[in-house]
Amino acid sequence: MANADKNDKNEILLESGTNEIEIMQFTIAGNLYGINVAKVNEIILPAHVKAMPHTHPAVEGIIKPRDAVMTVINLPRYLGHDGEPGEKDLFIITNFNRMTIAFRVHTVIGISRISWTDIQKPDKTISGSGESVATGIAQCNNQLVTILDFERIIAEIAPETSIQMDEIDLLGERERKDSPILVAEDSALLSKLIRDALMKAGYSNLHMFSNGLDLWECVLKLKKTDKVDGNVSLVITDIEMPQMDGHRLTKLIKGDPQLKHIPVVIFSSLITEEMRAKGRELGADEQLSKPEIGQLVSVIDKLLKSE
Repeated sequence: MANADKNDKNEILLESGTNEIEIMQFTIAGNLYGINVAKVNEIILPAHVKAMPHTHPAVEGIIKPRDAVMTVINLPRYLGHDGEPGEKDLFIITNFNRMTIAFRVHTVIGISRISWTDIQKPDKTISGSGESVATGIAQCNNQLVTILDFERIIAEIAPETSIQMDEIDLLGERERKDSPILVAEDSALLSKLIRDALMKAGYSNLHMFSNGLDLWECVLKLKKTDKVDGNVSLVITDIEMPQMDGHRLTKLIKGDPQLKHIPVVIFSSLITEEMRAKGRELGADEQLSKPEIGQLVSVIDKLLKSE
C-alpha cells in the first residue's frame, strides 16, 4: 500500500450518483478507522519531519516530498494515543479544502466499497453534544470502521482554515430574505458555521438536515402535497454524508421533472476537477469548495435573483 498513488486511486473512483463510497481503512493503536478515498492522494513511507515551534500539539511538523512542503498531523497523538513514531508507520497524503496534508497512521489495511446507507451517524452516547470526531460508523468486511471527520480535525487544529465570518462582513449591508433554503451537511460543526454565516448574510429561512436522505424525504413530502414551490427555493448539499451523499441527492432532484427547476449548489471539501465534472453530469447548478462561504452567499444571491 505504501506505493499507492493517485493513478491507482483513479481506477476505483465511482460512477456519479450511485450513493457509494470507497473507504481506505487504517489503524491507530489497534483501532480501525477510515477515510474517503476521494480525499487521498497517495500513501508514502514516513520521511524526516522538521518540527515547527508554537504549533498545535498534534502538528508533528513539516515534510517536503518532491519539493512540496506539507504539514504532518500526528493522528495517534490527536486521538489521545502515544504519538511516538513507529517502524511500520505510514503517511496518508490527503487533499481537501484545497489543502495538502500528511496524516501519520500506524498501518493501512486496504480499501472497501460500500453504500452510504451502510454508514450510520454515531449516537449521542458517543457524540455527546454532536461534536464527535467520528462522522460515521461503517461496516466493512464484517468489521466496524470509524470514519473520521477530517474537516473537523483540521478546523480544530487550524481554525483559520475553516469558514470565516469576516467574509460575510465584506459583502456589506444586506437585506433580509425569506427564501426557503434547504441545507444537507452532516458535520455538526460545519452545519452550525454555515447556518450562522447564511443567517448573518440575511437568509433567515433555513432548514438544516444531517444527511441527503433526510432532505430528500422532506422534498418528497412537499412534492406529494404540491407544496414544493414556496417551500424550497434552493438546495445546498455536501458530498460526503451517511445514508445519502450529495451526488445522489443532486441526481434525484435534477432527474425529477417536477423538481429539476430547484437550484442545487454542491458545497464540499472535495471539489476537484474530477468531482466538478461529476457534479456537472448530475446537473448541479454550482459547485464550491469549502470554506468559501462568501462566494457561496454570492452564488445564492445570483441563483435567487429572479425570485
